[in-house]
Formats: sequence, C-alpha cells, structure tokens
Amino acid sequence: MTSTLPFAELHLHLEGTLEPELVLELAERNAVTLPFADVDALRRAYAFSDLQSFLDLYYANMAVLRTPEDFADMTRAYLARAARAGVRHAEVMIDPQAHLVRGVPLEAVMEGVDDALSTSERDHGVSTALFAAFLRDRPEGEALDVLHHLLGMHAPITGIGLDSAEAGHPPSDFVRLYDRARAEGLHLIAHAGEEGPPAYVVEALDVLGVDRIDHGVRSLEDDALVERLVAEQVPLTVCPLSNVALRGVDRLEDHPVLDMLDRGLNVSVHSDDPAYFGGYLDDNLAALTDSLGMTPEQRARLAANSIRSAVLPADRRAALLAEVEPDPT
Repeated sequence: MTSTLPFAELHLHLEGTLEPELVLELAERNAVTLPFADVDALRRAYAFSDLQSFLDLYYANMAVLRTPEDFADMTRAYLARAARAGVRHAEVMIDPQAHLVRGVPLEAVMEGVDDALSTSERDHGVSTALFAAFLRDRPEGEALDVLHHLLGMHAPITGIGLDSAEAGHPPSDFVRLYDRARAEGLHLIAHAGEEGPPAYVVEALDVLGVDRIDHGVRSLEDDALVERLVAEQVPLTVCPLSNVALRGVDRLEDHPVLDMLDRGLNVSVHSDDPAYFGGYLDDNLAALTDSLGMTPEQRARLAANSIRSAVLPADRRAALLAEVEPDPT
C-alpha cells in the first residue's frame, strides 16, 4: 500500500532495514557464517520478548556488514522501499559504535551510506539527512571519541541521537556528548520513554536539550509532562509496530498513538527497524487504519506533523505541506 500523502520518516535505523534475504546475501558475499540455514529459519528468529531480545539478533546480523558496498546496498534497499511507502524525506540513523567494535572502520560505514544517500533524490525522489546514533549502554567517553572522529573526517551527519537499551541508562549520562554536538551546530534527538520512564523524556529535554524525542509513548504516564509536550509541541516519533513487537504495547488495538494525536501532542508515525518489526511506514499506517480505525483526517495530521518536525529547508517544507494541506482558496 502506497501513501498518497507525502511523509517524512524521522525514526529509522538503517541497520534495522536488513531484510533476511539481504542478510544472507551479504553473509555469502563476505564469507560470514550465521546460525541460520535459510531465510525461513532466520525470519523465525524475528520474534522478540523485549527490547534486549531484539538487540541481540540486531547486533548479530550486523556481522554481515563489512565494506562500503555492503552499507550502500543496505541503504539503497531502504530508500527504494521507503519511496514506495510514500516517504519523501528520510532522516535516518546509523550506529557507528556497533561497527567500530567489530573492527569496521568509520570510513567504510560513512562512505557506503553517503554513496547511497547522495543520489537518493535523483534515484528515489527522497531527500535525506543522516544522524549518528550513540549506544547508551556504552561509556560516554567512547561516544565522545567517536564523535570527535566523525567531525575530524567531516562525516556527512546532520545531528546525533541516543539509542540501544534504555532501562538504567538515563539521558543525563551523556551531557558532555550533547554539549559537544550542540557546539558543532548539530541537531539533537534522543530515544526516551520507550522502555524508560517519563523522567527520561524530561531529562532528554532539559539536560540534553534535544529537538525531538524518539518514541516518548510512556510520557502518557505523567500528566504534567503531557501538558508540557502539548504546549511546546515537542515532536514525538512514534513507532506502533515496533512497540507491539517489543511488547511495550500488548496489541496494536491498544496503542495510544491516535489518542496522543487527538490530545494535541505533536506525534508522527515511523517504522524504526522495519525488517524486524513487521513493516515499513505504509505498513504502520495500514495497521493503524485496520486496527484503530484511523481516519483520513488523522492520517493527514500525522503526515503534516512529520514534515513540520523534520530538518528541512523552509521552501521544501512548505512544498510538502502544500500537498498535505492544500490552500482552500
């Protein structure tokens, strides 16, 4: 199903777009031995009890990513699929530490990703921005060293994010990292309020000074925080199929995203790690229609929110919004 409205995808991990077929193709290319006999066996492993069980497979599958060509192939596959889903602008994350610890140079990662992103508008009609996401379950000092390396090599990053296992790893552990990124003029985002408490959302805003919250669904547990998020129109990038796959929400029918929208929160819908969680942006939108009865008006508001929350030039933002909210005159 292709969306007829333009959307901006703002919460997408490139490593999370590795479909089983591409995992096995890259494993063969790079002579990597995996504990799966075939695509079906690998696909059966894409069933998770919580965030950590997902992360275990997520990092294991990264073993197949070795060369710039591998990273370019992964990125191009996502961009082609995203374009079919109605994505017109994609702000994607890459986890540099996850590759460095495997001995893959940052130069190989960035060369491959940038090679694909640099032709995305021409090839797919999708403008792009790249965020370096740092692993919150690793030391801040390591993250600072990696950021220094990225800046020194003039890596084509627009901003930084914070991801991986949230519980027990508050945003306040990364103040120096975010201060350095802010001083360099980078945009700041962070995962918060997925498995962590509402207090982590507050920390991300007040201590790290982020522009946008990835997930944020647990904000609903704190009425004062909800009032603040509505008043300040803080963007929340919500990933419904991901939340269900990782057991943050029991059933899609119970997901609060449309309630959040109707309460005035600046929510938008994204696919997070679509190869692992059951679908891309259009799949998430179709699921919300089927399970929650999402209306065309709600769909249009989600599209507009995604575009307003993106890092876009004013003219590009206005052009996309005009397709979502045409001038009635």
